[in-house]
Amino acid sequence: MIKLGPVILVEGKYDKIKLSQIFDTTILTTDGFGIFKQKEKLAMLRRLAKTHGILVFTDADGAGLVIRNFLKGAITDGKVYHAYIPDLYGKEKRKEKGSKEGKLGVEGVPDEIIIQAVERSGAMEETPREKGGITKTYLYDLGLAGGQGSAEKRKALLKALQLPENLSSNALLDVLNCITDPEELARTAAALSE
Repeated sequence: MIKLGPVILVEGKYDKIKLSQIFDTTILTTDGFGIFKQKEKLAMLRRLAKTHGILVFTDADGAGLVIRNFLKGAITDGKVYHAYIPDLYGKEKRKEKGSKEGKLGVEGVPDEIIIQAVERSGAMEETPREKGGITKTYLYDLGLAGGQGSAEKRKALLKALQLPENLSSNALLDVLNCITDPEELARTAAALSE
């Protein structure tokens, strides 16, 4: 595993799975074109760009280019890196047929090419950060998961931290470990309970 400082932003869950086997960092998805309508997620990405940097890694097809160009205009402050994969033709193993343009997406590209693309982006020069130490057990202990009223508390926390309310539990952990630490999270959760 290669430790990486910036958060990686990919189009979908299969891209995320692929890159999580190569890089040790937080990996988030745009949900394809869904990012165009997710104002809270964009706000979170802007914040992450300022605090940790973001590496945008979209497919080489037309859709990937549209998403990348949208993000270039939407995230103008902070550190934003762009990794580009070459046009490789074929289809991913899990798909019955290839994409409209016949190009492989991030999930289908060999690891060596992905690593080279990240090296070219300059993102590997960033200092890898240590995880914040927030775990699912810690969220449970704070009353933010698995207990009575935890869903409401978590929703209030997400609102207070200006995070999207539809984050999965794993994505929430990743983001919390990027933007806060256990002590600060405990103080925030306590303030919300009052």
